[in-house]
Amino acid sequence: METISEQDISKVKALRKMKRNALALLGVAVLLFIIAIYFKIPMLQAFSEAAMVGGIADWFAVVALFRHPLGIPIWHTAIIPIKKNEIGENLGNFVSEEFLNREKLEIKLEEFSFATKASDWLAEQTNADKIASVVTVNIIPGVLKTIKDEDIKRFIQVQFAEKLESINFGNWVALALEPLQKGTVKDQLLTNLLEVMSSELSNNKDLIRKKVKASTPFLSFGLADKSISEGIFNGLQEFLDEAKKPESEIRIKIDEYIFNFLDKVKNSEEMRVKINNMILDFVGKKEVQDYINGIWDEIKLSITNDLEKGDESSIKKSVSNLIQLFGNGLKEDTVMVDKINNFIKNDLLSVLLNNKKVIGDLISSTVKSWDGKEVSEKLELEIGKDLQYIRINGTLVGGLIGLVIYGVEQLYHYFII
Repeated sequence: METISEQDISKVKALRKMKRNALALLGVAVLLFIIAIYFKIPMLQAFSEAAMVGGIADWFAVVALFRHPLGIPIWHTAIIPIKKNEIGENLGNFVSEEFLNREKLEIKLEEFSFATKASDWLAEQTNADKIASVVTVNIIPGVLKTIKDEDIKRFIQVQFAEKLESINFGNWVALALEPLQKGTVKDQLLTNLLEVMSSELSNNKDLIRKKVKASTPFLSFGLADKSISEGIFNGLQEFLDEAKKPESEIRIKIDEYIFNFLDKVKNSEEMRVKINNMILDFVGKKEVQDYINGIWDEIKLSITNDLEKGDESSIKKSVSNLIQLFGNGLKEDTVMVDKINNFIKNDLLSVLLNNKKVIGDLISSTVKSWDGKEVSEKLELEIGKDLQYIRINGTLVGGLIGLVIYGVEQLYHYFII
């Protein structure tokens, strides 16, 4: 069922009030006529008779626009619902010929700087907030409800995979490791790494002993466990201590290995392909894919939680600020203002004028598609109140004309007969 707005309710009340006033005035004319007949007052009779005729005639004329008077299908009544198609066609022709006229529109566009008016309007805090409210209350939530999460996640995965595949990680790694072949950076990093390994070895001495014990034969009764574990620990510790010395043979071999590895990464296409494939394989793991899928869930949740804050929403404030910034920037950009105005004046105006027949036909077909009774009711709601003044004026003017006719008749009888 179609809901009636408060504004329409107010119009209905105003229309009914004016109808009662017009009917009451006609009732007064009828009462005066009865009094004139009863008391034999010719002047009052002439006034009331003409007032009744004028009031009833104008009532008929007003009602005949919207419906059949008293429901009787009198010829040339209910003009609006019956002639709806012709009205729509005439309205379409009128708009296309009179409103969509190049000379008239160009004059108006010269007087009205659309870009300046729009920039002033957008720069106002209140207006920017209104647009931001529409965006955050209707548009963004609507988009979030319309799109499917699966489609977004699939899109993110596809885009993420395409971007990764377009990146040559081998070249990146080679470029990043190139400084290690020069200067003291490599030596310092290697020394720090050996220090960490030596410290971890000392901290895990008991763990080494347990591992050795678990690996030795049961028949040794643990006699060799301590000696083996101590030998392993001491051997590793001596190796690390020796490797820390810059001039040691072990350190030289480690340096040579690192240098060869870096050189291979830098110059070997095969090595770079292996690095690239290793990274892509890692990204393809389920844990990484689940993380990528969770990105959209986190984004959507963050947006939803922020929009629920209403006027305190950071998204709304950002949109409002951007609109104001755009409005203020447009006001100061005279070149852009001229471009927008010229676009509206030339390009947009040309589009309108080239399609004015289409616009006229659209108006005509739209009006034709309306229900005749509904159109009549809506028009009566809009202009019916003012039309009741025709009934009131018809009653009063009719009465006055009746007096004039009565006066002329009396003068005729007095001077001629």
